Amino acid sequence: MTREKLYLPLSGYLMVFVELITLITGIVLIVADFSTPPISLASLMGAFCLLAFVFILPGFFINNPNEAKVLLLFGEYKGTARREGFCWINPFFTKRHISLRARNQNGNVLKVNDKLGNPIEIGAVLVWQVQDTAKATLEVENYQQYVVIQSEAAVRHLANTFPYDDIDEHTDGITLRASADQVNNLLEKELNERLDRAGIKVLEARISHLAYAQEIAGAMLQRQQATAVVAARRQIVEGAVGMVEMALSKLSEKEIVVLDEERKAAMVSNLLVVLCGEKGTQPVLNAGTLYH
Repeated sequence: MTREKLYLPLSGYLMVFVELITLITGIVLIVADFSTPPISLASLMGAFCLLAFVFILPGFFINNPNEAKVLLLFGEYKGTARREGFCWINPFFTKRHISLRARNQNGNVLKVNDKLGNPIEIGAVLVWQVQDTAKATLEVENYQQYVVIQSEAAVRHLANTFPYDDIDEHTDGITLRASADQVNNLLEKELNERLDRAGIKVLEARISHLAYAQEIAGAMLQRQQATAVVAARRQIVEGAVGMVEMALSKLSEKEIVVLDEERKAAMVSNLLVVLCGEKGTQPVLNAGTLYH
């Protein structure tokens, strides 16, 4: 596997000075020897200087900040020029431009099945950067397309690994909806493993879209509503039982009234109806007793 090695190019300004000297020397030699036969040594030297001027010219290039040039010589990797500014290299080198800036990728929303087989919609946003220019250029055909395909594969694998939500305790504790930080960390780790071949480092990976698929969204919403209602009722009942227990304890402690077991049961029933009912209760006056 090809790994990046640094290549230090020459200063472009120095080579501009060399170019000017070469050009001036060639012109002077040819003009000064214009009256002599064209095969004289001075004319040959002048022609050589002009050819050197033309040869040196294609070697100039500019590297902007956070950009690099991958250099090949007749198909052989020679190194990567990361030096910024005006530079010069061997004109026979083939230069492949590559950006080192961080990039955002907002992935497509994918329709997949979670661990429990429920169809869901999921999408992720990535921040990635080229770390090894040799791998990105020479190890894969198109590193940008490689990032897109591998990121979708990683998101699909993540969605198949965990359930969308905790249903009937069939999970190991990690869900796509409730464990966002853990899921994002796992996604980032898997992406870095997949993209290492292309010399890409994922700086950040986050789930940007997560929802049930349209065909089951209504049913799952009803389930969530039912779960919320049950949880609320459970809390109401627990509070009501505590209040009834406190009321009976206070009545017994202060000896306000002595209740037998049947009267206690009737009182508990009435208090629970009052405390747990959804609507306000209306009192009923009893002119008799509990037994008549």
